[in-house]
Amino acid sequence: MNNKKRIIGIAQLTLTAVVALGFTGHAQARNHHSPDKIVVVGPADLPELARVTGQAMMLHDTMDGRTILYIEQNHGARLAIFDVTDPAHVKAEGSAQVDAPASFDFVSSLGGDAVLVRFRNGQGEAVLNLRKVKTPTLNMTQGLNFQGSMEFWGDNVLIADKQPSLQSYISNTDYRVVDISDPLRPNSVTDIKQVLEKITNYDTGTTFLLAPDGLYLIRRPPVEEEFRSREQQMRHTP
Repeated sequence: MNNKKRIIGIAQLTLTAVVALGFTGHAQARNHHSPDKIVVVGPADLPELARVTGQAMMLHDTMDGRTILYIEQNHGARLAIFDVTDPAHVKAEGSAQVDAPASFDFVSSLGGDAVLVRFRNGQGEAVLNLRKVKTPTLNMTQGLNFQGSMEFWGDNVLIADKQPSLQSYISNTDYRVVDISDPLRPNSVTDIKQVLEKITNYDTGTTFLLAPDGLYLIRRPPVEEEFRSREQQMRHTP
């Protein structure tokens, strides 16, 4: 009889423990996000600087492994800066006055610490210097006034359609070749007008432009050298 009571007592204790674990599990489920669920975070749950209307934004990876989010605010007057390396703990890093002449869009990286931006009022382009993460500066650069498409060739060459994209389909295209080996000081190399056709040999990195006054070549010597090295290795490989 005593053994039966002892078994019943153990069974009751076990049932109580299971129920307790069940309540604990439900409580933990309420307090922790399921791994297969998304989490939407609104402005009210972010730093105050994130509650200001912005016109454009860009992510930038720093040399020390952080991810910085820049948001253009006040129609180009300033950049709000956030450290978003850990999305669960977004940190405001302050803001920087850049006093651009108009709202702008982030177009493309020109290297580790430089970004090409384009003004929305048709005033051309400029270079945003991000070398100092918390105090970016805007470099107004002459000779980068184009409104068409752009192509980046490696690290040093930018070729830009100087006309709106639509015109390139209905007329000959004028191109501007820009040296961006120093991304903070892009240098317009030459303009090639009324290009009839453009083809590229990707092995040597050479682009051929056919214009009314003849043929133009845009060469990339480092790519040519790399191609020659590969060819020599293949010839000497048994």
